[in-house]
Amino acid sequence: MGTATTTDDASGLSLQQREEQLRLAIDAAEVGLWDVDVATGTLYWPARVKAMFGLSADAEATLDDFVACLHPDDRGDVQRAFADAQDPTLRTVYDVEYRTVGKEDGLVRWVAAKGRGIFDDTGRCIRAIGTAIDITRRKEADARQQAIQKRLQVLDRIELAIRPLVDAVEVMQVTARLLGEHLHATRCAYADVEPDNDRFTIRSDWSQPGVPSSAGVYSLDLFGPQATSSMRSGGHLVVHDVDRELGDNNGGRMFNAIGIKAIVCAGLVKGGRLVAMMAVHQSHPRRWSDEDLRIITDVVERCWAHIERVRDAAMLREQDRRKDEFLVTLAHELRNPIAPMLYAVALMKREPDPARQGRRIDVVERQAGHLVRLVDDLLDVSRINRGLVDLKREVVDVAPLLAQAVEAATPALEGARHRLSVQPPHMPAPVHADPARLVQVVTNLLNNAAKYTPDGGDIRLSAWVERSKVVVELSDNGMGIPLEDQRRLFELFTQLPHTGRKAHGGLGIGLSLVKSLVEMHGGTVSVQSAGLDEGSTFWIELPLAAPAAAPEAPAHRIAPSASHGRVLVVEDNPDGLLTLVELVGAAGHAVRGAADGPEALRIAGGWTPDLVLLDLGMPAMDGYEVAARLRGEPGLAGTRIVALTGWGTEQDRARTRAAGFDDHLTKPVVPERLLERIDEWMRPTEAAGDHAG
Repeated sequence: MGTATTTDDASGLSLQQREEQLRLAIDAAEVGLWDVDVATGTLYWPARVKAMFGLSADAEATLDDFVACLHPDDRGDVQRAFADAQDPTLRTVYDVEYRTVGKEDGLVRWVAAKGRGIFDDTGRCIRAIGTAIDITRRKEADARQQAIQKRLQVLDRIELAIRPLVDAVEVMQVTARLLGEHLHATRCAYADVEPDNDRFTIRSDWSQPGVPSSAGVYSLDLFGPQATSSMRSGGHLVVHDVDRELGDNNGGRMFNAIGIKAIVCAGLVKGGRLVAMMAVHQSHPRRWSDEDLRIITDVVERCWAHIERVRDAAMLREQDRRKDEFLVTLAHELRNPIAPMLYAVALMKREPDPARQGRRIDVVERQAGHLVRLVDDLLDVSRINRGLVDLKREVVDVAPLLAQAVEAATPALEGARHRLSVQPPHMPAPVHADPARLVQVVTNLLNNAAKYTPDGGDIRLSAWVERSKVVVELSDNGMGIPLEDQRRLFELFTQLPHTGRKAHGGLGIGLSLVKSLVEMHGGTVSVQSAGLDEGSTFWIELPLAAPAAAPEAPAHRIAPSASHGRVLVVEDNPDGLLTLVELVGAAGHAVRGAADGPEALRIAGGWTPDLVLLDLGMPAMDGYEVAARLRGEPGLAGTRIVALTGWGTEQDRARTRAAGFDDHLTKPVVPERLLERIDEWMRPTEAAGDHAG
């Protein structure tokens, strides 16, 4: 007969099998069993439970060890719960979560324990049994999740507070206050790192009552070389105890001077450059947590992004305001010369007195010249901004350029009765430059000084060689410039408020042109003024060039005298056509006018002009098509075709060259210069030469 297996329940499992099944379940659940003999105080702990209390597997464990290893903040609650489970009148279930401090390793762990008391017939508790589970990972995950939620709440609160703000400093103030209050800090500050990457500026901060502000400009070197290098590469400065961790040369002296014993300085790097920092100060040593560092890092990133948006929006508003001011100023500046021109023309019609016509013509000519200068300045700004200005460089001495600029500015200087003193360099001062552009630069500065110096003022123009550069200095005893305005003086369309006291007009582009042209020559321009009514001094610095070799004297050549010829003027503006035909005819040339392309082709086919002055922007048939048709006529092979147009960029000139034009003149052309060019074109081909005017 076989041996029968005894079972004790309906499952068919033996007691041994059930115990093995229970052991496997306990192991899988990582549950530790514990048992206490209440009468003797004997504690039965397996290795798994001992590990929860920082004890090795072979260590002896007692109830005293259990109590001693409880975290001080949890000890009282755990002991009360354990006592209640043994109380015959309560007999509560022992169900607690608590922290332990390892006896051997000092580590803090979380434990979830459950159990109950076992009572005899008399009601006396004789044993306490239960389970214990290490829940440290779960607690840490819960803590991380809670910290994340708390951090997001703080970030949302900051975001809601700064979203409606439109001032960058106010954004800094609100952000620093909310972060400082959340961290219970002593002081909190946002700092802009200057473009030189050597200085940072705290424009506003938040601090506890009685704690002084840290606003100001500082050098990054104050943090010490190691911390500074780390922050420039995106690292943070974290100091829990200034006195223990930092020496005097590593920032300790600076922090102690402002009463700081712990600090976090979180740097923000964008595009490879340190752009901002968020500093949190504590007046006593403090152990900064990982969560503290995370929220400070998040806040500086968000604060910087919002400040950049605010600044961009402010810049757009400022540009829009300056654009509106510019348009108003432009309208004023254009109306100013147009009004006397209209008055002069009206008088010429009403009173054709030859004795008075000359004065009226002078008015028209003078005001037209003013209009031309305004338009030229606008076009220069546009060309420079689009990179279309081509400098015609040569090695030239500065002294004669200064003389030309003085000559150009003389009417403005004499009109205001200014006293001008000029001191050219005492030695050759050659620069590799476009002479016309440098004359324009100095003339603009002289005219600017004439405008904003009270009548009868003193203006001094001087230049000298200083090592490898040429310095041009222009000073006056005029209105001066407030310190806060000197930085933006060279910005486009800038009109400083205080200049309204001396209204001389202008579009606010002259000094912007000066800066752009000087920088195109590899130089710099700067200004200094002690303030209002203290005068101003401008400096231009240009690289010194090697002196130019004296050109060989050309062989004397007598230019053939100008001969009169046939000129066809093609222009769709009736007034422009009429006046240009009269001007060319007054110079002795045979001239005819055409108001459009078809008429020009008809006249040229039966008249064979020597020269065609051809507008480009005409309706129906533009100048390019007219030129192509003219070039296709066999009888017009020797006719010169010159573009006379308002389009004057390098691309426009290249296009007319490609279309077969002999030359390109940009309106308006000084009448005398135009007639000189017509005389040149009327000479034989070998003497005329092509020019770009």
